[in-house]
Parts: sequence; structure tokens; C-alpha cells
Amino acid sequence: MIGSVLDFIGYFLLTVGGVFFFLGALGLFRMPDVYNRMQASTKTTTLGLVSFVIGVGFIEPLWLVKCFIIAMFILITSPIGASALARASYRSGVKLTDKTVIDECKGVKKW
Repeated sequence: MIGSVLDFIGYFLLTVGGVFFFLGALGLFRMPDVYNRMQASTKTTTLGLVSFVIGVGFIEPLWLVKCFIIAMFILITSPIGASALARASYRSGVKLTDKTVIDECKGVKKW
């Protein structure tokens, strides 16, 4: 009984992760510039990958602790990596889309 409940939760999380991956791929095609694409893909793939890893942990309970450690590592490193890529893109002169109203980084000297 407990095994079937854990399997159900695990497969549900795998499905949720797949939906997030699909939405992230869709965001890559739909967003107008590099910064919007990076934001859409980073958030969705981070949530999708965490859902996948935790889902595998529920399906294989012996791996659950390792899966939580991997998920925490992903939750920490993925936003930091995306921020570094966005900053490098901005500093190298990648232009914003014409639809962007405010450039909040324009007057910041640290950028």
C-alpha cells in the first residue's frame, strides 16, 4: 500500500516535471529577446528538474535523501548561473527588445 502511494506521487511529480520542461521549451520560442528567454527557460527547467529528481526519489525510496541533496544543489546553482549569463549578455551589449519599457540596469555602474 505504501509503495503504491509513493509510486503515484513519484509518477505525478515526473508528469509535473515534463509539463514544466514543455513550457520552458515553449518559452524559448515565444519570448522576444535573450533576457526573456533566459528567464522563462531557467524558472521552468529548474522546477521541472527538481520535480523529476524528487519524483525519482519517491519511486526509489533508497535514493530519496540523495535526490533531495541534488534538488537543493539545483535550486541554488541554476538561478545563480542564469544571473551570471544575463549579466554577461548585458555587459557584452546584447540589446533588449523594442517592447522593453524600462532598462533598470542602464545607470548601474556595477553592471
